[in-house]
Formats: sequence, structure tokens, C-alpha cells
Amino acid sequence: MNTEKGLTALVAAVSERRPPHAQFIQDAFRFLEPGERAEADAYISHIAADRSLEFLAESYETILDDTVKAQFFFMREGRYQFSRFEEVADSVYFNNEYMQRYMVGLAVTNYLWPNHVQIHRFFTETFPYDKQGSYLEVGPGHGLFLLQAMRKSRLSEFVGLDISAASLALTDEAVRAILPQARDRLRLIQADFLAESADDSKHDVVVMGEVLEHVEQPKAFLTRLRSRAADGAHVFVTTCINAPAIDHITLFSNEAEVEKLITQSGFSIQRQLAVPYFGKTLQQSVAARLPINVAYVLTP
Repeated sequence: MNTEKGLTALVAAVSERRPPHAQFIQDAFRFLEPGERAEADAYISHIAADRSLEFLAESYETILDDTVKAQFFFMREGRYQFSRFEEVADSVYFNNEYMQRYMVGLAVTNYLWPNHVQIHRFFTETFPYDKQGSYLEVGPGHGLFLLQAMRKSRLSEFVGLDISAASLALTDEAVRAILPQARDRLRLIQADFLAESADDSKHDVVVMGEVLEHVEQPKAFLTRLRSRAADGAHVFVTTCINAPAIDHITLFSNEAEVEKLITQSGFSIQRQLAVPYFGKTLQQSVAARLPINVAYVLTP
């Protein structure tokens, strides 16, 4: 009987279920630092406590399979399959059963996909842990950025805003399980970020990870984000280039396109990171239209 727990158990389960994928995730597991493994174990043990290891493996496979299908379409057609939010809203964001698997699977990729690990490291390395005030995250999803901020920062108030009730429920559940002593400092809001009814308060740290590629109006989202950032705020934004997925509707073809939107929206870029497709250089990834992950530290 297998007595392994956490990430080790999940890697073993996926390796058994998907032998062709085993070497990739085993190599990725070795890529992690001890602290990252500990964080992964805490998150995965929390998810498995009320569900099962099989649910985690199936959730990861959902991301894997849906991404492969989207990549084949992109390679064949040169575009994303969908271009409007309404085309994916009901099947993804407002489908609670699918959204749970999607968000859990996406969280697992933060530990098992080297490109996501590097983005998470950049977030951790650039975060202003001594900054005081409030934190806003638009689209907290699985809650990993939020948990990191709550775990180590001096911020006193945290706000998570998401259009998906399932995403907010997962975020709430993760904070209650992993950082129960901090839950009273967290306020979760289900809303359309562009809607007038959304909260208009300003914040000292503002985060929006992997949102721009999911929306029809990325510039409007960035402009709105700028309006929510206090003077001197630390702003962290990520997105992806040539990275098809089931719910990606805005296609960025290069870094210049993303950076033009950022500066046109009133931000200055302080630091940036571009992570090419695993095993390729940035130049090779751009030439072959392979996925690139990008992250930016901004000031308003």
C-alpha cells in the first residue's frame, strides 16, 4: 500500500496513470526547491483531505488534455478556438464542477510545469513583504499567489475578486485550511471586474495573474487595474503568448504587444520575466509560435 503523501503521492499517481508523461513530471518534481515542495504538500494535502488523490490526478489530467487539444487547434488554424467570453463562460467559469477540476489542475501545474514554477518564483522574489496596507487580487483562482502574500507579508487586509463562484470557494477553502488564523483579514467578492458595481477602493499591492488572455478587453482590464492601485503601489501582472487553452480568447503574439498595452494603460514596467517553452530559447519559441509565459512588476 502506498503511504506517500502530498506532491510525491500525486506525481506517483499521475506517472502510473500516464506513463508517457511520467518522465516530464518526475523531472519537474526534482526541479523544485525544498520550500516549494513543502508549499505544494500543504496545498495538495488540503485538497486531498476532502476529495481524493484520484480527484487531484484527474484534475491535472483535465488541464493536460484540454491544453493539448487547444494546442493542436492553434497549430492547425493559427488562432485560438474562441474569441468571445460568452463562448466559454457557461462551459468553464459558470460550470462549478468543471471549474473545480480546472482550478485544482491549474494549481498543480504551478508545481509540475517548470514555466509556471519560474513565474511563481518571480512573484515570490519580487513581492514587497515589508509593505503595509491592503492587497487586491483580480482572479485569485486556486489561491496560490494570495496564500503566499498572506503567509509572509505585513499587509493587513486582503481582497480577492473573481467572476467565478467556484474559484472563490476554492480560494476560501484553501485559506481556511492552510492559514486559518488569517481568514478574518480576507474579503472575497464575486463580480465582473469591469462592472460599475465592483469595489472601487485603492490598494497598496495589486495582483492579476493569468487573466488578460481570458478576456475580450485586456486593455480595459489593465486600465481598471491602474485605477485600483494606490500611489506607489506594487503591481504584479502575468499573461502568456501563443499559449492556447480551452478558455484563452485574447492571443498575444509577442512581448511587445503585451508591453504596449501595459504602458498605454498607465503603468511603468519595473521588472519583467519571459519564460520560453520548456527546452527552447525565447527566439525559438517566438519563431515556432510556442507558448511563452510573461510576468511584470509595475508601478502606476
